[in-house]
Amino acid sequence: MKTGRSLQALALELERQREAKHDFIADSSLMSMANTDQGLSLQINNGSQHEAFGINDIAHLQIGSYLKIPAVYYERMRNEAPDLLTANVNNWLLSQEPNTRRMIRTLDGSARAFLSDRYRRIDNYEIATTVLPIIGDMEGASIESCELTDSRMYIKVVNPRIQAEVSKGDIVQAGVLITNSETGQGSVNVSPLIYRLVCTNGMIAEDNRMRKYHVGRTNEGGDDFSIFRNETIEADDRAFLMKMEDTVKAAVDQARFSAIVDRLRESTEAKIAPQIVPQVVELAASEFRLTQDEGKGILGHLIEGGDLSLYGLANAVTRHSQDVKSYDRASELEATGWKMVTMAPALWRKLTAVKE
Repeated sequence: MKTGRSLQALALELERQREAKHDFIADSSLMSMANTDQGLSLQINNGSQHEAFGINDIAHLQIGSYLKIPAVYYERMRNEAPDLLTANVNNWLLSQEPNTRRMIRTLDGSARAFLSDRYRRIDNYEIATTVLPIIGDMEGASIESCELTDSRMYIKVVNPRIQAEVSKGDIVQAGVLITNSETGQGSVNVSPLIYRLVCTNGMIAEDNRMRKYHVGRTNEGGDDFSIFRNETIEADDRAFLMKMEDTVKAAVDQARFSAIVDRLRESTEAKIAPQIVPQVVELAASEFRLTQDEGKGILGHLIEGGDLSLYGLANAVTRHSQDVKSYDRASELEATGWKMVTMAPALWRKLTAVKE
């Protein structure tokens, strides 16, 4: 499992961001993009009020998607012809239907998300302050890894009191992953996590997760574009946060853990012939959208581990997650390991039917 920041560092950054972030609602016709000496900026101007922000990568992607500008073309303009990009963006912003409003989420002076005005703000600070006391009350549980990226917050918990052997000497423990995105990159998720002691790998069982989407009633903005909290939404959010206690505890339930371990044991019986290992990894990489470099790293870990089975392949994927730089991508690979374990039998036959 990839190491992130300490729990103390996470708490400090969540507190800092709580004070530094600010959200705005405005009509698309009041927005524009500008190419300044400091780079591209997103501006809101209704004559009496003016706001200007830098734009991060996520917000750029969302602006392009909203205006239906193909991503490849958007990025080419952004890198090679920023004035052309601003002309395109400003033209399409002005062409939107009247009273079409967007939410701009900002942090440290930059637009970090460009979202619907119906986006429900369930923020990282709220999630963390809800789940951390729950984790603290779980006897023996510990936070093995946590991180805060531009895309998501991650809290990965392991409970060593619930464990089992997949094969002789190969012990796994039950855990839970809590994630949230403040920038439209995903819902609030609580997923079972499997922690393998032999190589400290994590595997995320995403198909057993609970989620809460960031969609709600239309948010209301003031004359300065700032968003007012809707009391009904706040009440709904409180009810949701109260349900998280049961959900987090259920994620490390013995019965659910046993069912996951049974699937892992079944995967140890799905063998890979030694002579076709490279071809199987190549096909699996293509099927599960892994990069060429990731495929090479996974092949190396599979051979090094010596377990030429579906279980061994999945563990090679989760082991390689520790080698990638991005915490977001590492977590995606941890989920990919479980997707491999639970792939349809027909797909496994396809992957292992290659000829030498």
